[in-house]
Amino acid sequence: MSKKKPNTKGQRCRTVLITGASGGIGRAIITLFAKNRWRVIGMDRNPFGPGFPSNGLFIRADVATPASIAAVRKKVVAFTSHLDALVNNAAVQVAKPLMKTSVEEWDNVMDNNLRPAFLLAKLSHPLFKSGGGGAIVNVSSVHAVATSAGVAAYAASKGGLLALTRAMAIEFAPDNVRANAILPGAVDTPMLRASLSRAHMSGNSIQLRLENLARKTVGGKVGTPAEIARAIYFLADAAQSSFMTGQALVVDGGATCRLSTE
Repeated sequence: MSKKKPNTKGQRCRTVLITGASGGIGRAIITLFAKNRWRVIGMDRNPFGPGFPSNGLFIRADVATPASIAAVRKKVVAFTSHLDALVNNAAVQVAKPLMKTSVEEWDNVMDNNLRPAFLLAKLSHPLFKSGGGGAIVNVSSVHAVATSAGVAAYAASKGGLLALTRAMAIEFAPDNVRANAILPGAVDTPMLRASLSRAHMSGNSIQLRLENLARKTVGGKVGTPAEIARAIYFLADAAQSSFMTGQALVVDGGATCRLSTE
């Protein structure tokens, strides 16, 4: 006896827009959403390469420039009439002491880490409304609440993203759009490995530095992109987090819960 196919009539495919799609966390987010049958629109200034979901859309663009966002808007609107989630994940980092950080470097961090969340919220809002609501997940960082030397611009940009998240939650609530932020701790990504080259990190190799970093967390491990992706999916999926908005979810292995005096 043949099995009956599930009745999908009337069911709308959910669609998510993800920035920083080609990075370590970005790829994990895309994999998870696609696995859960979302249509994925990915954005990145770098090529994605093979493996992007066949029913999705990859847009190679620089999210830091308003001109690029205008071009992206046309492609997104041509692809979908609605959005159910926006994940602002793109980011850059300058690992320099504040006194050695140039104005150009400072502006570049703000342009890439903070401005795109503002621009893409404006792009996405009409598409959320046309679908009856949605969710914004801003990928901030534990550096927004507890930071270290040499990443002042990055910490400031991620702190600004928290304030922007709260503002989005208030302004977009009447249209059934939730906005939350996730604050990852140390996650094994190319960005983290690049930052481990900073002079104050102990260890003669990247692997040893990762291990030393892991020992500083309560859980004794560095996070994986897949673990962050699952937390992002929780915040994006209204079935799981419909009563959450304007909040900051820390996912850091317990790193920020321990007193520095211990």
